[in-house]
Amino acid sequence: MRSAEITRNTAETQISISLNLDQQTGIEIETGVGFFDHMLTLFAKHGRFGLKVTAQGDLNVDPHHTVEDTGIVLGECFKRALGKKEQIERYGTSLVPMDETLGRVCIDLSGRSYLVFNAELTNPRLGSFETEIVEDFFQAVAFSTEMNLHAEVLYGRNTHHKIESLFKAFGRAMRQAVTINPEIQGVNSTKGVI
Repeated sequence: MRSAEITRNTAETQISISLNLDQQTGIEIETGVGFFDHMLTLFAKHGRFGLKVTAQGDLNVDPHHTVEDTGIVLGECFKRALGKKEQIERYGTSLVPMDETLGRVCIDLSGRSYLVFNAELTNPRLGSFETEIVEDFFQAVAFSTEMNLHAEVLYGRNTHHKIESLFKAFGRAMRQAVTINPEIQGVNSTKGVI
């Protein structure tokens, strides 16, 4: 079973995440940031992952450290759960409509960290959530997982819809990329390692 449990404690945050790639063992998200909880729940549901996240952070400052550090730990869980990445599809792409919005996420579990983020988030805040930290979250996940992650809002008006389309697309693209394909021998690379 491909799964991981990681706890990361700093002076700013205490994050614990349990991730299961192969079984939908339930979704429990408690970060103290309501909008972010909603997005992580959507990500796990549409990715068909078992995901439990408990985060305590310096929300008296702002949600930035909590959101970014959750991204770091989630990426570490993906990296550990994937192991040697044998027989995985490696690539994943998803286009997700959300009413007037269309979001796209493309992933390569390449072992190389890179983020391309292209989304105009015109509303700076949704509840206590500062929308500029969406990019910081994806950066943290991409670098901890060691993957190429391209996230883009192709068009749309509503900032909530834009971010929601990206998190749903991220879940669906990750599901595709981590899927085992028995026709793949070893790893899906001419280098023999990813």
